[in-house]
Amino acid sequence: MLTLRDALMLAVSFSSILAGIFLPETASLFQPYPIYCMMALIFFSFLSVRQKAILATVKASLPSVCYYLSIKLILLPAAIFVFFQYTFPDYALAALLLSGVSTGVASPFFAGLVEADMPLMFSMVVTSSILVPFTLPALVKVLAARNMEISLLAMMRLLCLVVFVPLFLAEALKRVAPAFAEKLSRGQYPVSLVSFAITNLGVFSQYSGFLREEPFALALALGISVGLAGVFFVAGILSTLKKPLACQLSVIISFGILNNILVLVFSAQFFGHREPTVAAIYTIPFFGLIVPLRLYRKWKSSRA
Repeated sequence: MLTLRDALMLAVSFSSILAGIFLPETASLFQPYPIYCMMALIFFSFLSVRQKAILATVKASLPSVCYYLSIKLILLPAAIFVFFQYTFPDYALAALLLSGVSTGVASPFFAGLVEADMPLMFSMVVTSSILVPFTLPALVKVLAARNMEISLLAMMRLLCLVVFVPLFLAEALKRVAPAFAEKLSRGQYPVSLVSFAITNLGVFSQYSGFLREEPFALALALGISVGLAGVFFVAGILSTLKKPLACQLSVIISFGILNNILVLVFSAQFFGHREPTVAAIYTIPFFGLIVPLRLYRKWKSSRA
């Protein structure tokens, strides 16, 4: 079942979401900082694993990584878009953007909580971040018949800032001061909680007015987000049926813990209100995913 750390993470996450919605004036102070919180999350995660381990994982299991990436970035988003086209067409683009974005930088934090395969987890974060500037705009153009008017260079610059700058800094610190890096890595959990809280305060304060004035739109976005999270969870299990539990958990997390803040940033600029609203509300199942992850791990362990 849930540990004390899980419960504390959920309490901090959901209370900061509510504070962002109902105390927007105060919470708006944190609006400039979500991007830096994402960088802090990935920095502390990279402190706990060697770059060589990530490269070795990619090299040793390249076919498997490519298989998971093809499902994560192409097959699953396309299937979800087609389903929404026939059921909730107004939200088809929002579902496509969420399902087609890269694995979230907070994924290693969740992987550490449930003892998932960390090198595989980092492989999915890094490789999906490299590929998504090419795959997601192409999916939008082909499936939604719309050009995503986003600078490829700007998107790549954002991803490099969020993923590769922390990676470089973490590797440099581990080489220059390995003892200090190890000591610093022990503070990952409190830093992650603070980062989650600041991100939620900054994001939800921006949409406070809309979320309070449109309860039906909020409920519909929440239902769609929870449904998508369930699909991601099941897809992760089905694509790893014969794999070890640690691998299964990593793939489930890589499918379900998304860069929804990245979707929010560019959908708010280039699309209507539905897309950024769904991306913001996905934060709720984003953190809630720890519950089915714990239950699945307990069930698989008991069977073994």
